[in-house]
This record gives sequence, structure tokens and C-alpha cells, in this order.
Amino acid sequence: MSSDLASIKAEVEALSAKLNSLKVEGADTDAVSASVQQLVDASKNLTGNYMHGPAPPVVNNLYKRNRIRIKEALAGASYIGQTITVAGWARTTRNANKGQLLFIELNDGSTGASLQCVLDSEKTEGFAECKGSGGTGASFQLKGTLIESQGEGQAVEMQVTSGTLLGAVYGGNPEGTEVGGMLYPIPKKNNTLEYMRDQAHMRPRTRVHAAAMRIRHSMAFATHNFFNNHGFLYIHTPILTCADCEGAGEQFAVTTMLGTDHGKPGIELPLHETPKEEEGEKKLSKKEMKRRAKKEANKKVDPNKPVEHKVPGAVDYGKDFFARRANLTVSGQLNVETHACALSDVYTFGPTFRAENSHTARHLSEFWMIEPEIAFADLTQDINLAEDYLKYCVQYALENCAEDLEFFETNPNGEEGLRERLRNVLENPFKRLTYTEAIEVLQKAEADGHKFEEKPVWGMDLPSEMERYLCEAVYKMPVVLTDYPKDIKAFYMKLNEDGKTVAAADILVPKIGEIIGGSQREHRADILKERCIDMGLDPRAIWWYFDLRKYGTVPHAGFGLGFERLILFVTGLQNIRDVIPFPRWAGNAEF
Repeated sequence: MSSDLASIKAEVEALSAKLNSLKVEGADTDAVSASVQQLVDASKNLTGNYMHGPAPPVVNNLYKRNRIRIKEALAGASYIGQTITVAGWARTTRNANKGQLLFIELNDGSTGASLQCVLDSEKTEGFAECKGSGGTGASFQLKGTLIESQGEGQAVEMQVTSGTLLGAVYGGNPEGTEVGGMLYPIPKKNNTLEYMRDQAHMRPRTRVHAAAMRIRHSMAFATHNFFNNHGFLYIHTPILTCADCEGAGEQFAVTTMLGTDHGKPGIELPLHETPKEEEGEKKLSKKEMKRRAKKEANKKVDPNKPVEHKVPGAVDYGKDFFARRANLTVSGQLNVETHACALSDVYTFGPTFRAENSHTARHLSEFWMIEPEIAFADLTQDINLAEDYLKYCVQYALENCAEDLEFFETNPNGEEGLRERLRNVLENPFKRLTYTEAIEVLQKAEADGHKFEEKPVWGMDLPSEMERYLCEAVYKMPVVLTDYPKDIKAFYMKLNEDGKTVAAADILVPKIGEIIGGSQREHRADILKERCIDMGLDPRAIWWYFDLRKYGTVPHAGFGLGFERLILFVTGLQNIRDVIPFPRWAGNAEF
């Protein structure tokens, strides 16, 4: 038996493949299962735990598919000549030999390719039922022999001996009672991405969306794998919050005061009342006034916590579910920092929300964020982590999503030369320069005749046009900009010694512009308080955030990556609405 982790991992993978093959054949698996368990025990002895070593292999004790995935059928030469069962949805159906043959192009989502299945009226049980399926979109379970294909376009095909129609297509009439494909919602022509956004419940059956979802899965897996292998802990931060991490105010409010009956008219929200003077109120004596003043002075008030200001006529959130205004989170950063200041290296990966009325190809109202936080770290370490993480994801995609990347290179909605662009990310260190240096580069470009929509000036928040110019035209690689003006960055970013810039870093990539934004956090309570006041934020509103600086503060840093922007970058797609299962934007929250 091997004694190093790499060899053990290779042996586990080989034995696991053999184990699954034996199960398909119905053969005895006890000996192979025992070998797998020995390898697992050996790996555990070497690592002490699974956080930094290979994860235990998946051994199916109970669960077993009653079919072979089409991806495995197409790739596995060992299945040729065997009787197998497959299931999926028809991409196309075609009759031949005067209706005596039926060709079904079957796909189950495990791969972008489909398996051609041939049904013969004389040899296939259930032929008539399958022939009356309604065509494209119908679902089948087919059993037969996998053979080398005699036709062009595929290496193997399936000679079906038994076919079961699982679900016909009822698109023959508007009522959905007649079998037929006339009204099937995925047309063969004019099947645009924009049209399919209105058919989000059906677009997983399209090639583009299915490929995007497989890559999205791979990038999520790669994310967890990267941080787990670096010893990070995955922290679930809240979706409901009473804090505004970015101070932008573009949050979705959450309330129960509107009731559960959405059609109920005349709903009145509770408001803070205007104080009324009582008629005929007696003038207070000096003794009574002194007594009341003393009582007010003796009230226990924490000077570090916010005081509710009851504005007459404003909504009284004290009567709401959480007894204060609550919102959907715009970021998990502030919350995950609390765990970084105790568990050292952590990350959160979850949904975030912005009530930003934007209709660009780069914005969503609901999206996912990956936000690691590292204790005892400065900005340079933060940038190094971000570059390593981004390169890991790109490498993982190139190694594990080759088929789908090739598809996007040849699809009109994708990008020609996609894999070459991704390899460029791996082969070169990211170019690093300060924001001030970048402004000088942009100003020189303008002086040399390049036209920007805005004039590049120090202090501006760089538009995507200028970010992409730097990494696409000037450096032709990802670019890291550091030390931004403090007035265009968030309050929690560490103030530099010059008093004008903060220890922030944005990573810009070709095609997207900014994909990662990070910073060293301001761990000095006095300066953090000044920054809050300068940005118009009451420090008492985040009293718990200040406690981290009050009780054992440490330098720490982190960054945020918009997950959908990563998928755009890896797939070459143009619109962010096409890389998330159910996109949300202003005016659209269907499904």
C-alpha cells in the first residue's frame, strides 16, 4: 500500500471506479470495498483528520442509481456491448424507414452531449408508446445495448430493447390536453438568451444554461475545496440583518406589518405619535421637576449603543417582528469578521441583495458572494490569497470543465479563444499598481488620443470602461489596483499613513473589470470611529463591530468576490442574468 497522500488518492479513485463498475455488473464488491476502507484508514493516519488531507471516498452503501449517466455511457468504452439503462429528456426525435425506426437524441444533464438511441418497431418493447411522445422535451427510460455507432457525429449509440415513456409533451393545444410539440416553450429557432430568461423554469434544458450550471457547480465546489484545503472554516452569516455593511442604504426591507392577506385593502402602518400637551395640565412644582430630572438621570443608558429617535409620523418599527427595522443583507463581511477574530481564517459563501435599480448586464438584485477573512494579515497577504484563489478556480475549470468550455468557445453566445484567455490568467502574475499610478496611465492614454466617456481624474470611482482598458489594452492580464482614495471606499478599510488613501485592493480582469474587492480592515477603534463619522454612519449602530477592536483587536483583511461575475469570467457569457438559475432585477422576480 502507498505511503503518501497523492498515491493514496490515486488508488482510491481507481478502486472507486472499479467498485462502481462491479455494482453495475451485479458482481461481488466486498473485496474492493475492504481495499477502499484500508486506504481511507491509511490516509487518516497520515493526516490526523480530513481538513488538510483527502476526503473519504463516497461508498454507496444504500443509494444506487437505477441507470447509467449519459456522461459515463459516452465516455466508458467498458460499457460497449453491455446492456444498460439510461434516462433523460429528448432533445430531438426523428422517424426513419417509413416510421419503423425512431431516433431519440437523449440527454440527462450530466454532459452537454447526447446519446443517440435507436428504437425498432420490431425489436423494441414499448415502441408505439415512445413514438407518440410529442417529440422534443419528452422524458424516457430506455434499456438496451451500447454499440459502436455506424453513423457520423457520435462514437457510440444505443440499440434499445425496451422503452418507457415517462412523460409526454402536451403542447398540442393551449389547454395542455393534447400530445404534441407545437406549443413547447423552447423553440428550435430564435431561441435567444433574452427569451429564455422569461422561461427560466425550462431553460435548464437548453445547452447554454445547462453548461453554465455545470460550470457554476464546479466553481462552487472549487471554492469550498480551496478554502478547506487552506484550513479555512465555512461560516454561515445571516441573511436578515439590521446593519448596512456598505452604508449605501440600497437594502430590501423585511416586515410582517403588511399582514398575510396580500389583497387586504386599507392597511395602516403604525406610526410614531406626535406628543400632545394635556389640556389643563398643572404647572409642575420645582420639587416635582427635580424628582423627574433625577429619575431621568438615573436611567441606565449604554453610551456605546444607539438610542432610538422616535420621529413623529415615521413608521414605528418597534411593533414589527424584530422590534426594529430589518433588511436583507448586502454582505456577510461584518458578521464573518466576528469569527475571524476568534477562529483566524474563515469565509462565508451565501446570497446577498441590493435594491439597486440597475438594468446593466453586470448587476443583479440577488446574487452570491464569497467573502474570506484572514486574521493577523495585511493587504499584501490578502491580495496573495485572492490571486491564488482566482487562479485555482480557473485551473479547476480548465481541468474539469473542458467539454463545456469548448462548447462556449464555439457557441455564438460564448467567446472565441475563451480557454486561451483563461490560460493567460494562470501563466502570468497579476500586474500590481496603485490607484494613483493607474490614473496616471489613463491620463497618458487620453493625452495620446484615447477617448473615454469620462475624464480620468484622481478621486473618481473608476468606471468599468477604464478598468477593462487597463487589463485588456495596457497590461493584457489581470490587474490589482491598491491604495484607493478614502472617500470612495467603505468606512471599515484601513486608513493609510498619508491620511488620504485606504489599504484597499480591487482585482480587475479582462472582459469583466472588477471581479474582487478587498482591503485590510481598520482595527484601530479611534480611527474607525472617525471614519464612521466622516461617512455619515453612527458608530453606535455597529457597537458590536467596535467590540472586536475593544477586546483583543488584531490586524485582519479580507475580500469579496461576486460569484456570478466569476461564472461570467469563466464561461465567456455576456449577461449576468444568464449564469444564475433564477435572476432577479428591478421589475422581475418571476418563479
